[in-house]
Amino acid sequence: GPPHSSHAPKPTSPSDAAPITDEVEISEAGRLVDQARAVPEIRQDRVDAIRVQIAEGTYETPEKLDTAVERLLDEIG
Repeated sequence: GPPHSSHAPKPTSPSDAAPITDEVEISEAGRLVDQARAVPEIRQDRVDAIRVQIAEGTYETPEKLDTAVERLLDEIG
């Protein structure tokens, strides 16, 4: 072509462009809030009953200790 002609850059079509994506980042505080919401409600009546049993020395029985050991072994094994 002539020495003074210019070529305009070819416009990119939408199919050539990278797709637009959204990104969400949850903060550590947000994760802690989610974990706190996942904790079951405290059954105060049950807690009080167990405290009384512990104070009286009747809470820890061989059966309960066996159950606790079995659950622990299941969890780590």
